[in-house]
Amino acid sequence: MPGYLDIVYDEKLRPLTAYPRELCSYLVSRFKITQGAKLLDVGCGRGDFLNGFKSCGLEAFGADHDPSGAKVAPDVVVKHADLEKGEFPFADNTFDVVFSKSVIEHLTDPVKFISETRRVLKPGGRIIVMTPDWITQMKIYYDDYTHRQPYTVKSIKYLLEILGFQDVQTEIFYQLPVVWRYPWVKIISKCLQFVVPVTLKSKIKFIRWSVELMVLGTGVK
Repeated sequence: MPGYLDIVYDEKLRPLTAYPRELCSYLVSRFKITQGAKLLDVGCGRGDFLNGFKSCGLEAFGADHDPSGAKVAPDVVVKHADLEKGEFPFADNTFDVVFSKSVIEHLTDPVKFISETRRVLKPGGRIIVMTPDWITQMKIYYDDYTHRQPYTVKSIKYLLEILGFQDVQTEIFYQLPVVWRYPWVKIISKCLQFVVPVTLKSKIKFIRWSVELMVLGTGVK
């Protein structure tokens, strides 16, 4: 029987692209993550971002319910983790960075997940969490039946602060590399939000990712 990754991340529906590497490079640069830093990608899926961070010179590790699913990153150590119970198979104070993208919204207990993230981070280590923005995606949010909880900029901020992270920053994040390079382009994206319904799911990437937005949250242990 096919699993979640086989259906939702089927390569015909979501082919491999340069986006994961571009995002990893952007995050490494923005947060000044040093070469050789140890990074854990929690909920790494098929391994797109593991390869991205590895290409940036980081020592990447993965954790997922199904470690065998990380087929596109065969050279990276990926371990089984019970994300719902908040149990990562790594020692305290192991990683410089813990990254998760589109994971926390699938869990019923975010406190366990973020607490465990904090446990495996070194003092001074950074969490980077990305999740769909409820405000802009509420009409399509539960198209994915595995989504359990919605999040906003404020809810991620409070979650990280309450669980002891310092220098917490949260923001609406556009999954458009052109916006990272030229922030003024965001004006066009904001205009599109008034005329393009999120339910359209346009095949034109610039349009789709102008209306389907993410929340990015980060903080330091």
